[in-house]
Amino acid sequence: MYDQPIGETAINLTRFCAMVNDKLEALVADHLDRVFPAMTLMVIQAGEVKIHRAWGFVDPETRRIPVTLETLFDLASVTKLFTVSTFLSLVSAGKPHLDDPLVSVIPEFGVINPRPIDGGQDPHTRVKFPIPEDKKGKTVDPTQVTFRHLLTHTSGLAPWRDVYNSAGLPPQPPDRSMLIPRETRWANALHALYRYPFVGFPGEKVRYSDLGLMLLGEAVSRLHTNSSGKIDEAIRELVTQPLGLASVIFNPLRNGIPREQVAPTEYDLTWRKRRCWGEVHDENACGVGGIAGHAGLFASVEDVAQFGQAWLSLDPRLQIEKSLMQEAITEQIETDGERRGLGWILKARENSSMGGKFALSSYGHTGFTGTSLFIEPERELVVATLTNRVYPGRQVEGITEFRQKLHDIIAEAADS
Repeated sequence: MYDQPIGETAINLTRFCAMVNDKLEALVADHLDRVFPAMTLMVIQAGEVKIHRAWGFVDPETRRIPVTLETLFDLASVTKLFTVSTFLSLVSAGKPHLDDPLVSVIPEFGVINPRPIDGGQDPHTRVKFPIPEDKKGKTVDPTQVTFRHLLTHTSGLAPWRDVYNSAGLPPQPPDRSMLIPRETRWANALHALYRYPFVGFPGEKVRYSDLGLMLLGEAVSRLHTNSSGKIDEAIRELVTQPLGLASVIFNPLRNGIPREQVAPTEYDLTWRKRRCWGEVHDENACGVGGIAGHAGLFASVEDVAQFGQAWLSLDPRLQIEKSLMQEAITEQIETDGERRGLGWILKARENSSMGGKFALSSYGHTGFTGTSLFIEPERELVVATLTNRVYPGRQVEGITEFRQKLHDIIAEAADS
C-alpha cells in the first residue's frame, strides 16, 4: 500500500478533504515510484489544515521505512525563500536598503572591474555556452549590481557555474568528518564568485541565478553576524526560531538527524559517487559545506507550509514590514512570461506549475529535487508539496505535469 497510515489529526475530515480525496489518490498513484518514491503534502485554507498526508517509502527498493509526516526532504531552491525572508527582515531593520549596491556589504565583489561577458555554463552537462553576438567584447561594472537585482534575478550573473570545483575536492560522506573545513570551502567559493564573468547587464532581464542567492546569503551573514558564511545562523535566528519551525535544518545527518528520517535523492555518479542521503543534492551547496543561500535546507512539509502561512498572513514574527512583504509578492519585472517579485516567483500567465486554476496573484517557489510551496491569496490557500523526484535521476520527467494537476485539484476543492 503506497499510502502510509497516519493519525487522526493528520487529515481534517471535512468536505474539502472528501472532495479532493479520490482525485488526489489517483494522481499520486499514477506518479508514485514512476516520478518520485516519496511525497508529503500539506494544504492550509484560511488558517486551517485541510490535508496533511504522506506517501511512499524512504527506501523504495527494500520498502522497510515508510515516509511519515515528519520525514525531512531536501528543499533545494525553496531554501531561497528563507534566505530572502531573512534579508528582508534586515531591510526592515534599516540595514541595508533594497537599492543599495552589493559592494556596500561585500566590497570584494567589485575589486575585479570591469568584468567580461561570456555565454554561461549548462548546469547539467557543464558545457560552456558561446558568447551571444550582441555581448561580444562587452563588459560589466560589478559595482552596479544592487540587492534588488539579486532578489529579482536581474543581476546579469550567470544562472549557474561549477562553483563546487573551485571550493575543493568532493566532500566526505555526511557520516564522516570533513577533511576540508566548511569555512575554507566557502572562502574558496567566494574567491571564484568574485571573478566569474557576467552573462548580461544588471537590470536587463530576468535570468534565474543561483549565484545571486549565494551572494545574497553571504551579505545576510555579514549584516547579521558580522562574519562570513553564517547564513544558517541568520535564518535560524530571524526566521525559523521566531516561527517555531524546528525541523528546518542544514546538513541534517551531520546535525544528528537519523538517516531514516530523511528522504534520499539522486545517486551522484560523477562527483560524489554515492547516493545523496542526509546531504544536500545540489553540487554547489554540497561543495561549500552544505550551507548556502540558494540551496541546502531540509524540512518537514508542515514547517514549509507554516512558513508559507506566515507570509500569507503577514505574520509580524517575521519582522518584515507589511508594505515590504506586499512589495515582495508584487510583480517587479517580467521577462518572456517569467514574473518575478522580490525572491518570489509569481504565477505565470501560461503553463504555470501552479496549474490553471490558481489566481494570477499567486506566488511561491519550486525546488529542483521536486519540492514546492505555492500560496493563493484569493482562496487563502497554502500548498506545500515535498517529493524526491530526482531519486531515479534528474532527467526523469513528469513533475511539472504532476504539480499542475495537483494544484488544480486543490483549487477545485477549495471552491466546493
